Amino acid sequence: MTDKKRFRVFATSRIGDPAENRLRERGYELEVFQGPEAPPKKLIIEKVKSGIDGLITTLRDPIDAEIFEAGKGSLKIVAQIAVGFDNINRADADKYGVPFTNTADVLTEATAEFAFFMMGMLARKMWQSERLVRDQKWPSWHPFLPFLGDEVTGKTTAIIGTGRIGLAMIKKCSGFDMNMLCYDPAYQNDKYIASIQQLMDLRHANGIQKEKTWIKYVEFEEAMRGADYVTIHVPLLREGETDKPTYHLINKKTLKLMKPTAYLVNSSRGPVVDEKALAKALKDKVIAGAALDVFEKEPLPPNSPLLDPEIADRVPSLRQWRADHAALGRSRQRHGWAHCPGSDRRAGRELRRRSYQDAICSE
Repeated sequence: MTDKKRFRVFATSRIGDPAENRLRERGYELEVFQGPEAPPKKLIIEKVKSGIDGLITTLRDPIDAEIFEAGKGSLKIVAQIAVGFDNINRADADKYGVPFTNTADVLTEATAEFAFFMMGMLARKMWQSERLVRDQKWPSWHPFLPFLGDEVTGKTTAIIGTGRIGLAMIKKCSGFDMNMLCYDPAYQNDKYIASIQQLMDLRHANGIQKEKTWIKYVEFEEAMRGADYVTIHVPLLREGETDKPTYHLINKKTLKLMKPTAYLVNSSRGPVVDEKALAKALKDKVIAGAALDVFEKEPLPPNSPLLDPEIADRVPSLRQWRADHAALGRSRQRHGWAHCPGSDRRAGRELRRRSYQDAICSE
């Protein structure tokens, strides 16, 4: 890139020395916003107006018509350092002809593990136990007081969304002899489900597990009603983006479908769960508890209903910083979901038709 204008890149966040050095070594002119907080949108617009060729963004950055208009004629690519891309307005990207990419598969196993660990934490009441020890209120041993944990082994879990992370979650649940009710509005991976059933049958036939277990696709309502644990693995899709929106998929009505002894685990996107409805369901003991890795607004505002002292012990939140896995240096377009608006309208329609399934897969 020495004999021509260098490709200018603005990153809205530090992406780690290895990734930053790699870009510079390859001749890119890289500018990085250094603060731990997100840059103001006004600053992003200024950078794009100055002739930036590429933007490296995070979920904190609203990328919409204002950004694309500011970069008209110069902005060539938006590279998202995340699995999700809820912050990027896809219609505006189409309109201005700017492709964007994400890092789709870098956190599949990590997220599924985290969801499974949250489920186990709920079962064993680890949050409450840790608080007792920390506050030095650990009483003498008793068979079931002050509370008694449970096993996940032999229980039934609902896997809501069977994209990459949902399938990874299924794999982990099968190793704990769990029954599984699967739901996906866009695509049913029957071959994978049949393979898991074969493995479970083989384990039972060889005495590795005592009880015969099962896995099957069902309708959403049946999954919610029949599960001891409901784990969410869908993308955030709003009205107008698809005929199967997931915004507030978990709401007052759907929470009432769950058993009063059941637990909710969300490691997908915060707005998939209506937090006001969840808080009320917990307060009224409609469900037993919930573990959340994501919120509708982050960081959690001080007036959030989830911080109500009456329910706080039943809504542990566990958040993990994942920048190491999402660094640009580990991202390749072949690993990511690339949204590439182009002149081929038929291809564009196909891409949009598949967008829900692809988004789930990127989850």
